[in-house]
Amino acid sequence: MSAPAHAPYAGGTQAFAIALKPLDQEPWIEADGQLGRYLVEKRRLIGSLREEVWNAEADTLAAQREVRDALVANLLAHPAGNWRRDGDDIVIAGVPDAVARVRVAADDPAPLLTASLLMQEDLCLMRRGEAGWRLAAGSVCFASSWSFKEKFGQSLDGLHGPVPGYQERLAVRMARIFDNLHVGRPVWRLNWSLYADDALHHPHAHGPIRFGVGEEAGDGDWLDNVHVRVERQTLTRMAQSGDILFTIRIHIDPLRALLTHPDRAQLAGGLAQQIAGLDEAQTAYKGLTRHRPQLQRLLERMASGEIGV
Repeated sequence: MSAPAHAPYAGGTQAFAIALKPLDQEPWIEADGQLGRYLVEKRRLIGSLREEVWNAEADTLAAQREVRDALVANLLAHPAGNWRRDGDDIVIAGVPDAVARVRVAADDPAPLLTASLLMQEDLCLMRRGEAGWRLAAGSVCFASSWSFKEKFGQSLDGLHGPVPGYQERLAVRMARIFDNLHVGRPVWRLNWSLYADDALHHPHAHGPIRFGVGEEAGDGDWLDNVHVRVERQTLTRMAQSGDILFTIRIHIDPLRALLTHPDRAQLAGGLAQQIAGLDEAQTAYKGLTRHRPQLQRLLERMASGEIGV
């Protein structure tokens, strides 16, 4: 079982903190052995639920092209080596044939959507207006408990309205971060949540999570039915349009992946501490009110070595 690519719950960063870091040597776009799975699921969702996962304001076309071209250039030089150009097409290695070729046309009516078909990340174009920064274009197939269709066109405050403490503690700082983000100085952050499955498309509303385990469930049931979902987010200001590209890459691991990690004490113990540190509103937002005591005890036992591989 592969180890978690990111573990924000184990690094001392508090839940619901912005905790931005310079992108520096970190990759803008990530790639791993599940690239094919993500691309197949994107195509399925765009084909069957297009209005749910894609939209763009009419005057964002030039900015979309700018983003697409920057992303294509990045992918063609990516150390993973999955992408190559073949005329007007980008060919992707190591994925099913149905998703292995993407046309990058000069007259593309939806360049941001095209770019999203090349990578595992979801893409949001944020634009400054009189009401602040708003979601002006986006291809979001793998939303985590929010509806892209409902949130499209909303400002930062609207997008983050349900987040506990956002208006009181984070709204002003978030607006300043967007306003002060410089070209050539992208940033990134991580957050975590727990889900009952490994589905990528999770736009359902917030509420208590049902992990599919009963009161008499054993450790193995919990380890297999609880999944840690990590979002890796980047913010990049585009040089020509001045818009900001917000990327979201979803990583999903069963809780069992923490058990087999060489640093399991730090990972499981850190997640237990994070859960213990949530207040009532934060716990409800993450859907953990019902199962919080069981999860905390399980993680503490994993960290202590009481639960073996």
